[in-house]
Amino acid sequence: MALQLQMGSCESTELVPGLPEEIGLDCLTRVPYTAHGIASRVCRRWHELLQSKEFYHHRKKSGHTHKVACLVQALPGTNKSSTERKRGKPPSYGITVFDPVGVGTWERLDPVPKYPDGLPQFCQLASCEGKLVVMGGWDPVSYNPVTDVFVYDFTTSQWRQGADMPAKRSFFATGAYEGRVCVAGGHDEYKNASRSAWVYDLRRDKWDELTQLSQERDECEGTVIGDEFWVVSGYDTESQGVFEGSADVYAFGLGGWRRVDGVWEPGQCPRSCVGVRRDGKLVSWAESDSAVRVGTCGIMLGARTLVTGSACQGAPQGLYMVEMEKDEKHGKLVRISVPHEFSGFVRSGCWVEI
Repeated sequence: MALQLQMGSCESTELVPGLPEEIGLDCLTRVPYTAHGIASRVCRRWHELLQSKEFYHHRKKSGHTHKVACLVQALPGTNKSSTERKRGKPPSYGITVFDPVGVGTWERLDPVPKYPDGLPQFCQLASCEGKLVVMGGWDPVSYNPVTDVFVYDFTTSQWRQGADMPAKRSFFATGAYEGRVCVAGGHDEYKNASRSAWVYDLRRDKWDELTQLSQERDECEGTVIGDEFWVVSGYDTESQGVFEGSADVYAFGLGGWRRVDGVWEPGQCPRSCVGVRRDGKLVSWAESDSAVRVGTCGIMLGARTLVTGSACQGAPQGLYMVEMEKDEKHGKLVRISVPHEFSGFVRSGCWVEI
């Protein structure tokens, strides 16, 4: 009904000339997302329909969406050894998109207009309703924390700037649910670990404060399981680097936090490597195979997961696909071929359903 109302608000012409309305809608539903930008320029009605949240949810319900991996990846020509990094600036990073459908395709998004030479260092990614959200990080020139928020629309292939984060923070957890992005924990510009949490409403372009976590959680990791946002591990200000085995869990329906102990290996950094098994239990992708134990990043793409990492510090990073059965703790890694221009170090990432 919502989709019909959206369509009815446009021009009173046939969606596809000569075809019944429902068949015309079915035809547009099957158009791949890569062609949405061109299709939206055909007429005002197509433009409004293709960019509506109702059409996105219709495509999703009809089974015509799929997940792609968005990676914060070092740009070509900026990969440097640890010795070189000590002498100069670190690598510059951009957003790489890996589409696993078929043979797998790779592309790089246009730079964020405010940062044409590279993303803020240690920025965080999340996805909402087919859009990519980039938050926070450090200015790539001054290394000062920033509160910037940017949203990439895959339909229009354009960036827009969103409402700034309420406060400067680094190494926080993120998770998205029904048009909202939650951030929690991390530390402020003075290195003080935080218990605060906020939620960003993508449609309203507005931030609202949530109740606090049970404890400070710096360098925590976020994941969404069902209708719950899990803030995994981290440490408090006085326990630098001593990672917790607990998690704080926010129930979107109930609107409150609960603490869960014993869900993570104490002392193990959770950043970018928290996965969820088919039985709902947490898993560390850094423990899945010796080939990815260092600099690990895991991005769940439905039944399969893209895992990146190295065997040891300074070793080349490999990219793998993993498929886990329900009773498996870790699946088997299968290395994938990557074009040279997309072989840079992957710092973090997320999936986007488009």
